Amino acid sequence: MGGDQVVAAGEAARIVAVEAVLYRVPLAEALVDAGHGLHTHFELVTCRIVCADGVEGVGYTYTGGTGGGAIRALLREDIAPLLKGADAHDVEALAARMRATLHYLGVGGICGFAIAAADIALWDIRCKRLGKPLWQVAGGTDPAVRCYRGLIDLGYSDDQLLERVAAEFAAGHTGIKLKVGRPDIATDIRRVRAVRELIGTDRALMADANYSWDAPAAIAFARGVEDMNLAWFEEPVAHDDLDAYASVAAATAIPLASGENLRTPAEFGQAIAHHAIAVLQPDASNIGGITPWLDVARRAAAAGKPVASHGMHELHVSLMAAIPNAATLEIHSFPIDAYTTNPTTVTNGKTAAPNTTGSGVSFNTQRLKPHKIG
Repeated sequence: MGGDQVVAAGEAARIVAVEAVLYRVPLAEALVDAGHGLHTHFELVTCRIVCADGVEGVGYTYTGGTGGGAIRALLREDIAPLLKGADAHDVEALAARMRATLHYLGVGGICGFAIAAADIALWDIRCKRLGKPLWQVAGGTDPAVRCYRGLIDLGYSDDQLLERVAAEFAAGHTGIKLKVGRPDIATDIRRVRAVRELIGTDRALMADANYSWDAPAAIAFARGVEDMNLAWFEEPVAHDDLDAYASVAAATAIPLASGENLRTPAEFGQAIAHHAIAVLQPDASNIGGITPWLDVARRAAAAGKPVASHGMHELHVSLMAAIPNAATLEIHSFPIDAYTTNPTTVTNGKTAAPNTTGSGVSFNTQRLKPHKIG
């Protein structure tokens, strides 16, 4: 702001600008899973919100490769006019206002992604005004967070898979999640058993089918790895088929996990009430941001269930550090750390929430610049 410009005290937090930018970021290697297929790139949509006194926050969301343009358009054409002139202090009220305004479109799809980018930016502003890091403002439980490496590995040969797992453990991880979900269930069983043999019995091992099986197939897989001491079996069936979850849960002692495809706190509430899902996995990128993510964490705590975040580890580390029922943080395969100023580091299976003021996520715009779409 110019030296001669004066902002009235009551006007300081008034939102004067909302900007959205889309980046399409290529992956160094193609990644494959059973539910989403081939990943060649991911999309990053950023949202910059500026207040009248110059304080600004940056939020974001990202996709597996499609829909970024629609998210950016929603931010520019609908959310920006809604937020301009509002008081940035009213984070929860603005989150509710965005959801209410976009409700008829079906909050939870593209709307949820767009709201997430704006909500995270508002939380960034809130933390900056308080002069505190996100993990403290959101709850402040423990800055040291257990984590694991989530692989997207169906495209790897058996030898490549074992080499990658060994490299991840050498880099400081103590837990690993594999992709399963092939029509050939025996191959998935064999690969899980081979990784367990490689890493030993005391390391965390999970399997994720990305909603690709029906209940009988998921049960067949679970019985084939029952003795492998899996920490959980993730998305064995379609995320919204709670009866199928109940069938799988009744047939195996392996805890079931789900949440990345649940898009609202209400959907999580239904999953909690159904009792079949042991580990809940909210993702702030698609659920509408930090505000609903914390709502889900509170619901899970009230039900005695742990939270294990999905994706977006650069932000989720602060949210996991904020809550008392944090299980373990997923360190995702998308290389977002190559484009932030504070890359995540892992030592002996743990990482630390950033102590910087704000959300803890700041992007290296020069590195992102070649991938800007508009």
